[in-house]
Amino acid sequence: MTRSRHPGSGPASSRSSDRAADRSPDRGGERSGAKAQQGSSPRSAKGGRPPAARGVLLYGLHPVAAAWTNPERRIHRLLATDSGRAALEPAFAAARALGLQRPEASPVDRLELDRMLPAGAVHQGIVVDASPLPELGIEDLCNELESETSAVIVALDQVTDPHNVGAILRSAAAFGARAVVVTERHAPETTGVLAKSASGALEAVPLVRVTNLARALTDLQQNGFWSVGLAESGESTLAKLDLTGKTVLVMGAEGSGLRRLTMERCDAIARLPTGGPVGSLNVSNAAAVALYEVARLRE
Repeated sequence: MTRSRHPGSGPASSRSSDRAADRSPDRGGERSGAKAQQGSSPRSAKGGRPPAARGVLLYGLHPVAAAWTNPERRIHRLLATDSGRAALEPAFAAARALGLQRPEASPVDRLELDRMLPAGAVHQGIVVDASPLPELGIEDLCNELESETSAVIVALDQVTDPHNVGAILRSAAAFGARAVVVTERHAPETTGVLAKSASGALEAVPLVRVTNLARALTDLQQNGFWSVGLAESGESTLAKLDLTGKTVLVMGAEGSGLRRLTMERCDAIARLPTGGPVGSLNVSNAAAVALYEVARLRE
């Protein structure tokens, strides 16, 4: 799916009124400070610490490889151990085949990467400093899918855990969903934690941020989408609905579920056929089951 152009790369595509005007690249856990020179040594002149990130720090083999081969990603630096660099060789070859301009890898040791990242981050000896992806708005999404008769989108109502959102992006990519819609507030930023949980899917499935989810659902409905909210109160199971056209699966936060206004904007409320001693699923697991069900019904 084509995204809006990155600021500074040329004329931007139309932007949704639901999006915030300007996002600083230093938000969402991205580190601010003096800019690092592309291709420079990872250690600064003072104190031996790596220079501050210019964008977001992505880590781990799958997220970094996906970003490295994504033409829409601007890469500032790659920091890698010897083993990490070796693991990225297929991505290096793929980027060269695409004609992408990428910086040389800067050698570091594992402890340096440990100090740069959140405690316990599984970086596999690889960290990339990359600019945020270009933004995509609801109107861009509707324009992209205007001529299609069948498409699936996932909308999340104030799901705040980056691990859950990342896992949902991964399921969305696996089952062919075209985008994941989240709210501007009460939703995680696209940090390395989210990207790691998405295992590369952040580069494949657009994460669309909207100010007002109920209004965004109305926009999608006006463009031919049928919205189905997932809640335990649903009268029928998801399998009993006709999900062959343009469909939005709307999922709520852990515990609180869908908000009242969000439920009112849905065309239908359905449930998953759960039961037994544990009657509900984690939102990321529920999204995976729901997306599988939609894919199965469309076969």
